[in-house]
Amino acid sequence: MSTPPVTPELACDIFCAVVDNFGDIGVCWRLARQLRAEHGWRVRLFVDDLKVFHALCPEVDAALARQEASGVVIEHWREPAHAGDTLQIADVVIEAFACELPHAYIAAMARRASRPVWINLEYLSGEDWIADFHLRPSPHPRYPLDKTFFFPGLGAGTGGVLKERDLDARRARFDAASWWRERVGIERPGDGTTVVSLFAYENPAVDSLLEQWRDGDGPVVLLVPEGRISGALARFFGLPKFTAGMSARAGALQACALGFVEQPRFDELLWAADINFVRGEDSFVRAQWAAKPFVWHIYPQADDAHMPKLDAALAHYARELDAPAQQAIARFWHAWNGAGTPDWADFWRHRSTLDARATRWAAELADIGDLAGNLVAHVTARMAAP
Repeated sequence: MSTPPVTPELACDIFCAVVDNFGDIGVCWRLARQLRAEHGWRVRLFVDDLKVFHALCPEVDAALARQEASGVVIEHWREPAHAGDTLQIADVVIEAFACELPHAYIAAMARRASRPVWINLEYLSGEDWIADFHLRPSPHPRYPLDKTFFFPGLGAGTGGVLKERDLDARRARFDAASWWRERVGIERPGDGTTVVSLFAYENPAVDSLLEQWRDGDGPVVLLVPEGRISGALARFFGLPKFTAGMSARAGALQACALGFVEQPRFDELLWAADINFVRGEDSFVRAQWAAKPFVWHIYPQADDAHMPKLDAALAHYARELDAPAQQAIARFWHAWNGAGTPDWADFWRHRSTLDARATRWAAELADIGDLAGNLVAHVTARMAAP
């Protein structure tokens, strides 16, 4: 297989405001590393909350204003006016999730002899309308600058989603037995056990699901990265806490608490499980590349504005399933997102169908191209245009 050509070394600045949880910085950090490692860009990542970033990447020192990790320069974006005239403006400027660039930086962009390619990286959605808005320009009202909207998506005509070139090869090499001994401290469960990874926001539906696993006919091993769902596990098992290294049993259910999983190793958790419960954007994408059945806890919004986005993702993912499987996955995803009570037996009786669909879907999603590669192609075309 020939190695894809490396584009000319360009300077890229990515601006990220941490709104809540790890989603925004998770996507930006993954994109920054990929642009540096695979495309040879010189990347600076401006982040306003280094404490959250440190939890995701322990090598980041929250006390440093400027540092480097994985070949990416990281700047603490301290004030709205920071990153202005004192810095050289990059060739490519990525404004992640409408975080609003500093006014001084925009003014400096307009003064640059060769104006940068300005990208507004949007949130991921499976909705059909995003293909119409992907790559649309938006002229600045004051300066001679155009900002291009770049929409990640699950269908043709969108920016796709992030995927590293070596991801499939790493998944193929994954040593599950060693992972279980190292990360969980037990031997890998046998084929008769269902392994579930649970990464979710606080969720009222979790108690019902835990009860169903506890009272079910087959053994379930639950892997729970320490986080916002940990308190619910502690209450269910009657424990004061449920933190890394702890385990608990009730009926057919065994739950194991894992330490917060750093981003480069999160994929391994997904590969180790039979089904993955994921949340937000970054883990949602990684679950699709894991080629395992998954359940998405979408970030909740007021007035249930998130539900059309959930249904749009389902429309892509479940479109090839037969009617009973489509209905079962829709019921379960809706219940996990607050509309009803999850019925595990109804959902998991379609396991073989869901296993096969997960593998096919990963291949379909790959056909769109990965987000970083699509973004680089767009920038290259823009710079080559007269």
